Parts: sequence; C-alpha cells; structure tokens
Amino acid sequence: MQDISVSTLIDMTIGLARGDNEQDRFNSLLDAIRKAIQCDCVALLSLQGDTLVPLAMQGLTRDTLGRRFKIAEHPRFAEICASKTAVRFDADSELPDPFDNLLLDYEGDLPMHSCMGLPLIYSDKLLGVLTLDSLSPGVFEQIPTRSLEALSAIAASTLKVALSVSQLEQQAKQTQQRFEELNEESWDRDGGEIIGDSSAMQNLKADIEVVAPSNFNILIHGETGVGKELVARSLHHLSPRKKHPLVYVNCAAIPENLVESELFGHVKGAFTGAEKSRLGKFALADGGTLFLDEIGELPLAAQSKILRALQNNEIQPVGQDKVETIDVRVLAATNRDLKEEVAEGRFRSDLFHRLSVYPITVPTLRERNGDIVLLAGYFLEQARRKLGIVQIKLGKEAQMVLSQYNWPGNVRELEHVINRAALKARARGRGGKLITISAEEIGELRALLDLPQSLDIPASTASHEIDASLGLRESTEAYQRQMIIEALNKAEFNWAQAARQLKTDRANLTRLAKRLGLEVTKQHHIKQH
Repeated sequence: MQDISVSTLIDMTIGLARGDNEQDRFNSLLDAIRKAIQCDCVALLSLQGDTLVPLAMQGLTRDTLGRRFKIAEHPRFAEICASKTAVRFDADSELPDPFDNLLLDYEGDLPMHSCMGLPLIYSDKLLGVLTLDSLSPGVFEQIPTRSLEALSAIAASTLKVALSVSQLEQQAKQTQQRFEELNEESWDRDGGEIIGDSSAMQNLKADIEVVAPSNFNILIHGETGVGKELVARSLHHLSPRKKHPLVYVNCAAIPENLVESELFGHVKGAFTGAEKSRLGKFALADGGTLFLDEIGELPLAAQSKILRALQNNEIQPVGQDKVETIDVRVLAATNRDLKEEVAEGRFRSDLFHRLSVYPITVPTLRERNGDIVLLAGYFLEQARRKLGIVQIKLGKEAQMVLSQYNWPGNVRELEHVINRAALKARARGRGGKLITISAEEIGELRALLDLPQSLDIPASTASHEIDASLGLRESTEAYQRQMIIEALNKAEFNWAQAARQLKTDRANLTRLAKRLGLEVTKQHHIKQH
C-alpha cells in the first residue's frame, strides 16, 4: 500500500522553504511527490479565471507548458475543481484525460491507467490543481485520505506563497476589464499572455515589469511578427492606466492627407468631406495609452505635431482654434532603424529621443532558445478549440522541423504554420480522437516562404555596370535591383539574411523590392513589372 510518511512531508516542507525562486519551489514539490507516490507524470496548474495554466510538470511533453486548459472543456478538471478533496478516477472512466497522449516517451492511446487530482484550496479559495497519472491501474486507491489532505495543504501553501490570492484576483480582474478598457478595433487582435521562458524572453519580461508602472513613453523595436503589439498590451495592463483605454493606431495604414485628422481629430467643415466633428486618437486615449504602430511611416509634419503633444500634453484638432489638454502615454513601435532614419532626415531626432527614454527590443524567434515548442503548444490548443478537435499533438519529427527552422516571419509565421498543419492533420485523421501532426503536415518550410532554391539571372543584369544614359533615378533603381538580386542569392533567398547583408531590415527590403517591381516566382525567375 502506498502512503506518505510524516518524515517525507517534513522533508518536502523543508525543501520548499529552501527554494531560490518560484520555479525551484515548484520543481522541489514535484520531486518530493514523485518520491512519495508511484506515478509516471505529475503536473501543477494554477487557476486563472476559467482556465488552468501549467506552472510545472514532470513526465509530460514540453509543449504541455504552453497549453491553456479551459475547465469547461475538460470534464476531469471540472470535477477536480468542484471537489474539496482528492478525486480518484476509475481506470475505466469514460471521461477524457487532458494529458492523454502527452506523456513523454509514449506514443499512441494510453491503456487502462490511474489518474488522480487534488484541488489546491487556501482560505476556502481554489488556487489550482495537482494531477498525478500512472500507467499502473489502481495505484492510488490505497493512499490514506489524511495523507492526501496533508499533501494538498503543502502544495496549496506553496502556490499561495508564489502567487498570492490578491495577484490571482488582479489577473482575473484584468481579464474581465479588457472588454471595458480596449476598444473593439484593438480587442479584435489577439492579446494576452506572453508565452516563453528563454533567457531572451525573461529579459524582455523583466524590462516590461520595470518600466510598465512608470509614465515614460516607450519605443518598442523588433522585426515584423515578433509580437510588438503584445508587448504594448502588457505595458498598458501592468501600468496605473490599465482601467483606461488602450487605443491602437496603424500609422502605415493612414493616408498622408488624413494623418493629422486621424490623430488629433477635426471639427465640422474643417475640410472637404468633414461633415461632422470627430475625436482623434489622442483624445480617445485621454487618461490611457496610445499605441502608435509603425511610427516610422509617419510623415515629418505629423511627427512635429506628435512631439508637441508629448512635450506640452496639448493637441489642436484640425479647424479648431482652441488647444485641448490631454493626458496620454505613448507607446510607439517600429521595425525600422530609427537612428538611421534620423541620420537620413526621415525621422525627427527630437521625437526619437523623446520616445526612446527606455527603448525595448523584442527578440526574434530564432533568438528565443527553447520557446518554439512552447509557442507551438499554445497555438495547438487554440487550433484544437477552433477546429473542434478532441486531442492534437506534435510528432517528434515535426517538433524537430520546427526547432531547426530560422523563422524569418517570427511568431506570426509559426502561428500560421501550426494552423495550416492542424487543418491538414485533421483532414488526414478522418475524425479520429487523437490527431498527431507529422513533419509531412508541417511541410517544407522553405516553400512556405514562396521562394525558389535559386534564380536564373539574365547576364545583362548580373553586372554592377550601370548605363548612365538612363538618368539618375533609373540608374539608381537599376543598381538597387541588382544588389537585391545578388543579396537574395547569397542568402539562399532568406529575406531577413539578405536584409542584414544590405544593412537594412526585412520589411524595408521587401517594400523596396516591391516598389522596384521585383517579384520572385517559383519558376526560378525574377519578374520585373
């Protein structure tokens, strides 16, 4: 008969007190549990709103940490959360196990096995759950209830120390307040938790925690698709302005002749088509946060107006004589090198310095060692829910393919790849309970970039010799085309690598190539329009 001795519980408590941080204490708890109870996997999850979030685990695939389990969608979790004591599930229970097919080194459907869950209750409040699974049926049946109560108390106390009840309540309130705080345009974009525990992401999270409570304007820099908007959301929600609006503006999408009206508003009759007065984004964000995405795309005239708003906390709607006072914190994002833009006269230096009091750089996915599988798990759970799949997992070869790819499109590209793979795997699975994504569903990632392995470059364009009779503009553009073609060939058609060779960023390079009429086709040719 399994039991937990008093000395084991004492050793467990001492080990928890010696932990240097939350993760150490969580891991010490799981180590002690596996020494005391025969099990193949154990997981500690915290309750956040209506969702269970994994904090630590042993015996489960790494992507499980990236998953989020809505209680209403998992009957076993619902039963554990509704209980005051340990819940032992029969070996032949028909309720689906959320961790089926997620055990390490085990492929295929699980046979008859033992499953037990402990609700972690502190001061009559449910903080989370502790789950144990064993491939040996009936292994948990003989453990005395009193021993399990002691184990639950220790685990709940550990969770209480790491995540206080007030912090959990605050997170739940923030989740609820998002609907009140964010306008519809901003909320339609997926926001929420920053997934990842690599050193690069830990540094990013530390920077966010340091600067979020301040009133500093922040410049967020990073490649396309790294999650700059998610960083802006986090800065807003961790700031004293979280109860006020977070207003999103895509500067690249505003026509130049409407920039001033869009940002600062206008009065009726201010210009042709102004049939009624309209508040600008600064006014809508009064008391809250204004997120200016792609700020490097703004014309110089608009930049000077933004500078005035930041310096004097004043705006003047188009067609209005009266100046209005506003209280707005600006978060700006760009994938451009604004220092270079300033040097070339395309961005105001005074505005750049006003925004970059505390600059934040969001790491690329290729710099986030170990985060790819976590993010894949997060996107898999989203895809499972959207597609109505019972269970879905990544095969080992698929994980290897994802981990070895360079991800020039960053997190956004990974999300698209996972969604496409889930669709393909569901079609192939023919309605089965478990769907496993293989390397075949992931596909040849180079093909996803819609780029060939090589290009045939006409001999007439392979030289840097330029016909000066074309004129300055045409000659310059011809030279730029040749430089881009050669950089792409050297980089094996990796746009990000080619951009680094040309000392620019990927987004600027693709825009320039498009403007120059260059189109890379699958037939190994460059089309010039």
